[in-house]
Amino acid sequence: MDLKNIKKLTLTINSIILVLVFGLAGFFHMCGARYLVLFSIPTALVYIFGYYFITHDRLDIYVRSVYIWLTLYMSVTTIGLGYKLGFHLYCLSMIPIIFYTEYMAGQLGKKKINAVVVSVLIVLSYLFSTGYAAFSGPVYKVDNSIAGVFWLFNSAIVLYFLIVYSGIMLKMVGDSEKRLIVLAHTDRLTGLFNRHFMMSELEDAIRSDGGKFVAMADIDFFKRINDQYGHNAGDFVLRTISELMRQMCPDGKVSRWGGEEFLILSSGSAKEGVKLMEKIRTTIESYEFTFEGKKIPVTITAGVSDYVKGTSVDEWINEADENLYFGKRNGRNRVVLKRDTSV
Repeated sequence: MDLKNIKKLTLTINSIILVLVFGLAGFFHMCGARYLVLFSIPTALVYIFGYYFITHDRLDIYVRSVYIWLTLYMSVTTIGLGYKLGFHLYCLSMIPIIFYTEYMAGQLGKKKINAVVVSVLIVLSYLFSTGYAAFSGPVYKVDNSIAGVFWLFNSAIVLYFLIVYSGIMLKMVGDSEKRLIVLAHTDRLTGLFNRHFMMSELEDAIRSDGGKFVAMADIDFFKRINDQYGHNAGDFVLRTISELMRQMCPDGKVSRWGGEEFLILSSGSAKEGVKLMEKIRTTIESYEFTFEGKKIPVTITAGVSDYVKGTSVDEWINEADENLYFGKRNGRNRVVLKRDTSV
């Protein structure tokens, strides 16, 4: 979840809580709990000022002020009206939300709070307020039927927040795992799959018993490009070729195998692989690579190999690699299927 969505969610929850504060102030007035009505005024101000902190990207101040005041609010209302109304239950929702907040602070690069310390303070406040109400009795007496209704109401609110934030946390963890998987499988410069991912795909491919080919492609004279035009130009060429290959291999998987080498895995026969790689080769040869106003001539050489049953992954790759280097030794800018012929 990005900062924009977090702010939107926080604004919604802040509005819900503010409405609850005004509603509870009316209930306190009905109960004759004058000091709780007065206590509702600064409580409302906390959430009114909260709009400013949220919209001005000061969520850290907002969260800390809400934690402090909500803990105080829970303690004061429990002492004033007793634990039978269920105000103390808000502790159950606050603690997981604290850990959620700490996690989000880390994700957004914001200053973290010590979730364990804050949780301990909330638990101590909970024990003190409920203990006082249990042993000394509430300051204001409330009819049992009304107390029962409020216990149900407060329980529903607490459970709602627990469900909402638990769902958000699970979604964030799932999204984080997906991002980590993408990072682990992706080459940072080109955005293609990396060698680690492709090895796993190749192992799966040989278990499917054929019907696939691999193509190893290498940029011709890439060192000369770096030396003559600079490494930024070399990176530009790598990224551009990667995008061209990705567009031209919609049914296959393209990886940066290492340096200026690429490995393509796709379904089909070796002859179909040659046809595809020849199309890629001619596209790259005719493509206008222009970097900082300078045109860079670029070509590739590729070796293709189909899968033969009983062949290991290393043997399969080596076959394509040897075909590639046969092409390198025999003029470059070509696609090789067998080392005695070239396209």
